[in-house]
Amino acid sequence: MSTLFKTVGVYGRVKNEGVKETLKALIHYLAQLSQKTLVEAETAESLNDPSLPTIPREQLGTECDLLIVVGGDGSLLHAAHAIVNQTIPVLGINRGSLGFLTDVLPTELEKVKSILAGKYILEKRFLLTTNIKLNNKLIGQDNALNEVALLPDAKPHMIEFEIYIDNQFVCSQDSDGLIIATPTGSTAYALSGGGPILHPHLDAIVMVPMFPHTLSSRPIVIEGNCQINIIVSPNNPTSPRISCDGREALDAPGGCHIKIYKNPNPLHLIHPVDYHYFKALRSKLHWGKKLQYSKG
Repeated sequence: MSTLFKTVGVYGRVKNEGVKETLKALIHYLAQLSQKTLVEAETAESLNDPSLPTIPREQLGTECDLLIVVGGDGSLLHAAHAIVNQTIPVLGINRGSLGFLTDVLPTELEKVKSILAGKYILEKRFLLTTNIKLNNKLIGQDNALNEVALLPDAKPHMIEFEIYIDNQFVCSQDSDGLIIATPTGSTAYALSGGGPILHPHLDAIVMVPMFPHTLSSRPIVIEGNCQINIIVSPNNPTSPRISCDGREALDAPGGCHIKIYKNPNPLHLIHPVDYHYFKALRSKLHWGKKLQYSKG
């Protein structure tokens, strides 16, 4: 079979038998298509098949031309972090609960054949980079496809901090934290916090306060190239944390400066040609169906 992709990488976090079954079916299907395939090392180990050609996760972005992720949006987020500075496109096969990013069903593997032949929709989704400095010394850095979240430590309490956008003071805030989300992440943690849904083609960032200690504090949408700076007050009784896409949290001690800005390298996300964003929203959020009005 003629294909645009010389080598396809396969990745999945095997949490249940459904994911394992779909991974095996996908690998078998790619073999039937005579498609060169490399399986991420931990994924191959979980399948307990020593005959599979494997590749370390950190080499997926340099050795493969397409990455297929089996699982939910969380699995795709993990994969995105592994290839954050690469241009390799990613296709998601949904074995999760929602699947805003993984939109091919396990029963639709024939769509993979069409995608390999070049029939697909390509989207670019930007990521956020955050770094934390204390006394001008870098103490933490990470990337986020969905959101950067300022959170309290293990003991819930209000956090005191100041927000600046492009070096202009916005406000001081006492709240449980702050969610800074991309359009991709606007349907994730930020949505549960009361934030708006942003169309993925928008070049914008949404900031959602978490249980602010004032009724006038509301989510705000800003231009995507803005730089956000958060100064954590030294008056906080304990050290808050920064979490990117729910990954292991970074300490954000009192007096630190947190800088959040757009990563220059977007994630290249592939959809089948029949993908429609609003259809996905209706399906995942259980919105009402189109009414069939009678004529005349």
